[in-house]
Amino acid sequence: MALTQLRKQEIITNYQVHETDTGSADVQIAMLTERINRLSLHLQANKKDHSSRRGLLKLIGQRKRLLSYIQEENREHYQALIGRLGIRG
Repeated sequence: MALTQLRKQEIITNYQVHETDTGSADVQIAMLTERINRLSLHLQANKKDHSSRRGLLKLIGQRKRLLSYIQEENREHYQALIGRLGIRG
């Protein structure tokens, strides 16, 4: 199930860097994390859904690349972001 417009707006307002921000790395990572969590729940119920599993792995790879970009730019910001999202740990 796709993210609703209301949920997307909540994520954007929680992770935006400035008032008009809708596509910074923080927002993208938060959106990907939400999609990954939902897809993980789907795959727990539907173990033989291999195409969705492949999509999940692609999303995880994309999030990993964005996280490594943030980690290179600012290590403290990276630590704070993964703490807020509850990943890697």
